[in-house]
Amino acid sequence: MDYKWKALSVTSVGSLMAAIDSTIVLLALLPIAEDLNSDFVTMIWVIIAYLLVNTSFVLSLGRMGDMYGRKRMYNTGFVVFTIGSVFCGISPNADYLVAFRAVQGFGSALLIANSFAIISEAFEPRERGRAFGIIAVVWGAGSVLGIVLGGIIISITSWRFIFLINLPIGIFATIWARITLHRSHRYAAEETFDLAAAMFFTLTIVMLLLGVTWGLLNTWTDPLTLAFFGLCPVFFIIFVLWELRISKDPIIDFNVFRNRVFSFSVTTAALQSLSLFSVNFLLVFYLEGIVGLDILTASYLIVPAAVATAIVGPFGGIVSDKFGARRIATLGLIVQAGALLALATLTTKSSIFQVGVIEAFYGLGAGLFFPANTSAIMSSSPPKMYGVTSGIMNTLRNTGMVLSFGLTLVAISDVVPRNILFQLFIGTLEGGLPHGLATEYLAGQRFAFTLSAVLLGAAIVLSAIRGRSAHETKPSAASPAPRDP
Repeated sequence: MDYKWKALSVTSVGSLMAAIDSTIVLLALLPIAEDLNSDFVTMIWVIIAYLLVNTSFVLSLGRMGDMYGRKRMYNTGFVVFTIGSVFCGISPNADYLVAFRAVQGFGSALLIANSFAIISEAFEPRERGRAFGIIAVVWGAGSVLGIVLGGIIISITSWRFIFLINLPIGIFATIWARITLHRSHRYAAEETFDLAAAMFFTLTIVMLLLGVTWGLLNTWTDPLTLAFFGLCPVFFIIFVLWELRISKDPIIDFNVFRNRVFSFSVTTAALQSLSLFSVNFLLVFYLEGIVGLDILTASYLIVPAAVATAIVGPFGGIVSDKFGARRIATLGLIVQAGALLALATLTTKSSIFQVGVIEAFYGLGAGLFFPANTSAIMSSSPPKMYGVTSGIMNTLRNTGMVLSFGLTLVAISDVVPRNILFQLFIGTLEGGLPHGLATEYLAGQRFAFTLSAVLLGAAIVLSAIRGRSAHETKPSAASPAPRDP
């Protein structure tokens, strides 16, 4: 087997672990809350802590991969993620669980930042769409597997095993990655890591995400909420000025943003995440509150999207390699925008079959967009910046996810009492919402889906006018092949 396929198989394991974790945790919120006597705020932090740490550190860890070797950083990611999972599984209370979810997020950041870089290093630009299409298959399969495994584990044993199951997988993956991956070229081995810049950037993201979270949990006029939002641009300006005027070895070479394909593609990725991360939360709320399903059955109706993504992902990658990322990614966004508008029309009388069909189209769009757009981003970056490029892309995507999560809960909390929202979130609502409250809920959901469609419309425009990558217009040499240790 060629090295590129070995590298793809190893990075797929990391993606599979992250995908399973993304859905399996949602199903476990109820037993976690009951077992640890936790409240709504803490349950939100079980989700947010992971995303907060992942988003805050992925850029810096991508830079460190460029400097110190991507294989080393990727293997460390498996170790940290596995350790975090084990401690999540043995957490004595909810506060410890939130803390160890943050450890998991740090391990995930190590994996994500360096997996995209490893794939881009192993595959030529004209083959990367196919490679990222396979990653889309893994994400789709992992999302389904997370729901199935979550349902089985919660039904027959403790919620703790949804985390402990990562122990054997993590041990196997760590050994396999160490044996299989070649030592990556250290493109910036002679440079120093700019700790001050990393700190300023991390504080920028932390302030933004804490502002969203604090505003959501308290009020948007709370002094701490305003302080967080006020400090965010201050730290960002300091970061940019430091990078441009003071740093000897900046984390980001801002010249990369002069590449129109790169800058438009990463912005498109951010807008897509902002528009769509809330979809599955809203659908589960709808299926619980309006249709009257339990949370496990409601989660099964997310499966059509994951299956469609897994089926279409390889096709989307192959055709993007052949016809260019711009066309295929834009088509995927258009399909997803149509799905959002269709979801906005759901009523108390809509059938489960209708929801499943819309979800399938939603997943189809994702299968077209993800491999094409990711290939465009990574192929628009020089090899020495693959880790940083992956960090930029995932920082923007994850920030969009958190903001989308906040948008969802804000839209619903304006029309649904807080205690009902908590029941929807952890899955304890029985019998659905009363008729009057159901009508108000649908109005809030319709607003959220419509706003998401508008944001996705902006992404469609940017995607359509991004231009062509260099390898789409002229022959491109392969990326430097990794050397054996």
